[in-house]
Formats: sequence, C-alpha cells, structure tokens
Amino acid sequence: MTQTLARYSKVLEIVGDILKVRVPPSANARMRVAFDDLALVEDPGGFTSLARAIKLDRDMVSLQVFAGTKGLSTEASVRFLGHPMRVTYSSNILGRVFRGDGEPLDTGPDLSQDPKLPIGGPSVNPARRLLASKMIRTDVPMIDIFNSLVESQKIPIFSVAGEPYNQLLARIGIQADADIVVFGGLGLIFDDYHFFLRRFEDAGVFARTVMFVNLASDPVVERLLVPDMALAVAEKFAVEEGKRVLVLLTDMTAYADAMKEVGIAMEAVPSNRGYMGDLYSQLARRYEKAADYKDGGSLTILTVTTMPGDDVTHPVPDNTGYITEGQFYLHNGELDPFGSLSRLKQHVIGKVTREDHGQIMNTMIRFYSSARDAEQKQAMAFELSEFDHQLLKFGRLFRERFMSIEISLPLEKALDLCWQTLAECFDHETLLMKKALIDKYFPTLDPEGSEMAA
Repeated sequence: MTQTLARYSKVLEIVGDILKVRVPPSANARMRVAFDDLALVEDPGGFTSLARAIKLDRDMVSLQVFAGTKGLSTEASVRFLGHPMRVTYSSNILGRVFRGDGEPLDTGPDLSQDPKLPIGGPSVNPARRLLASKMIRTDVPMIDIFNSLVESQKIPIFSVAGEPYNQLLARIGIQADADIVVFGGLGLIFDDYHFFLRRFEDAGVFARTVMFVNLASDPVVERLLVPDMALAVAEKFAVEEGKRVLVLLTDMTAYADAMKEVGIAMEAVPSNRGYMGDLYSQLARRYEKAADYKDGGSLTILTVTTMPGDDVTHPVPDNTGYITEGQFYLHNGELDPFGSLSRLKQHVIGKVTREDHGQIMNTMIRFYSSARDAEQKQAMAFELSEFDHQLLKFGRLFRERFMSIEISLPLEKALDLCWQTLAECFDHETLLMKKALIDKYFPTLDPEGSEMAA
C-alpha cells in the first residue's frame, strides 16, 4: 500500500532515466523514504511507471524510472510504496517468463496473488556454506573433462561479439544435471530471447526453468534488476526447497554498461574507461550469491562476459576475474583449453569422477600442447620427426572430437574416447601415466584403428 497516498510533486531535475524530487523531512516514520524504496511516478499526460530510490541527499531523492523518462514532464508526481523491489516467488513461476520489472512477459495465468520476495538482499552467512565438492555434469567434454563445473561455483564465459556464447549457455542449461535453471537475459535482442525460449521448450526443460528477460528495446534501468530478481528466486529455491539451482546470466558486460549509464546520469566520477569506482563491489555482490548450503541445496552461477575488442584487460572481464573461480574462454567457436580455468575442479576430479580422470586430463593437455608446437614447426617448414607426425594427428583428432561446443558426450564416454584417441596416435610407453590405469583402460586397436573386442 502506498504510504498514506502522500504525493510529492516538486520535481527538481530529469537527467537520462533519473528523476530528482524534493521530499520534505517528516516526523512520521512511515512517511520517510528509504534507500531502494519503490515509488510510483505519474504524469498528467498519462505517463505512469515504477521507480526506485537510488540516492538520498537531505530532502532530495533520486529515482531510477523503470520505463525511462521519455514523455515525462516536470509536472509529474511521485508516491512512495514503502518497500523495496519485490519479485514473485512460488512453484507457479516455473515455466514462466518475466520482464525486467518483474511482470509476466508471457500469457500465462495471473500471479498477482502469489507471494512476493524482496530482491537484492545480503549474501548468505559463510557459516552456512559447505566446501564445494559436487560436480555439475554438462555433457560438454571441454568442461566436464578439463575444467569441471562444480556446484556453488561462480564462473563466466569470456568471449567476444559474434561468438556462439549464447548457444553454449543454452546447451549447458539444457544438459546440466540441475533441478532448476534460472535464466537472466540482459539487453537481449529479440532473436536471442526467442532462441533461448525455443531451445528450453524443445529440449523439454522449460517446466523447470524461470526466465527474466530485459530486451535491448526495454528500459536500461530494468536491466539492473534482472540479476537481483533471478538470484533472489534462485536462492529461495536452494535454501527453502533444497534444490540444486543453476543461474545463467547473459551478458554481464551489458549489465555493467547499464550501471555506467546510470552513473553518468548521476554525475558520478568515473574510475576506469567510464565505469564507476564501485564496479567490482557491484559485480561481487551478485556473484557471491553462489553457495552450497549446509542445510539446503546449492546455487551455481554461470554467466557470459563479452570482452570488447577481445581485451581481457577491459574493466568488466578484468574485475570479474578477481571475483570468480576461473573462466571458460570461447574462441573461434571452440572452448580454448589454455584460456579456460576452473579453480574448483580439483575438488571433484578423481574424487566424485572416475579414477583415471585426473591423469587423462593432464596427459591430453600435455600432448595437445606439444601438437601445437609441432604445427608451428610444420608451418615454418622444419623437418618433422615420426613423433611430430603422431602429435599432428593427435591435435587434429583432439579438435574434431572434443573442442567444438556442438559435441555432447557423457563424462564416462568422453574419458573412453580420450583413451581411444591416445591409442590411435601413440604407444602406451609414451603416455607417462600410471601403469595400473594403462592396463585397465588403454584399448587394444586393430590395424584400422577400431577397438578390438576383449
């Protein structure tokens, strides 16, 4: 309910999507405005929009107007609702799509009577967290084998415009062994939004998916709300219902650009390339929601972070790298094993996966690195040894069988394929692996390279 329907009409300034209004001090606690409070902005010309208090300076309150300020005049009035932004939370939101202001984007049943949940709360108490120890299988070999995704991990996909990062994100969302997927789209073009929607529906996972979407044509201010709404819902599912929740966000660079735009409108002093000085803390506040709860489920965050000009020193990927536990580097449609890193993989490889996983991972990467060197020697017309030719064959098979994001293999089959690839290219004496593992897993191939029956 609006606070006694008090209406404030002294609009001081409109800059970008920011409206500044004078709110006289009040002795009545219920009439006082708090940071992050929602307000209803109304204009005599018919304009109506929700807004959020983002700065309190004595009797001046700065509001982010969700619908933008186009068509808004200084004759507008503001009424405060007395509570921060809330998002609908119940089992009914599964299989639904919401806009950046929390209202349904689809044509499903009305949810106005369902419970509402405040967004943007603090991260969970560290004492309630468990050490990461469970793997999320994605059936993407370059992730499952070489940089395993771990429950409660926060990790971005670093890429550039034009790369199929949304296709990879959708594939992981579909194939990951999570109970619930919460998707947040930030500044998506309609084609990308439709792509995610169709992919989730066609794969039969939409019934366990919640989507929060801010389109490129939607107000920029709403873009800032999408991660908080997605994470608030995900945290509730994990804590209250013990679900294993995977949060997918794309693209966090668009989110940071929206923060920069608002900061400029607020006349904040930029810190680095136009971004505000609190970029790190704002990103960390969202990423730190990832956790494995002692008395609940888990919340894992996988995002896309595009790097303008493929510049990893750009403020957004640079700050992100200090917050997250590694990154997946997507380059030329492939997950680069040398640019990618999962710092939590040691918690699951060989512990919850097959005993040969660690040795296979290291051996495959060692040979692929040598194959890259052999390719350089070949390109510069140096004489190649027999072993160099074996490495060249291995490098070609490695790229064909593992590196494309289109490849889908369960972990055990992917490990078996690693052994087969090694057997097709090298003698077991050159593997430098534990003899017990070689004796158990190294296949015997016929002259054509097919595995012989035992």
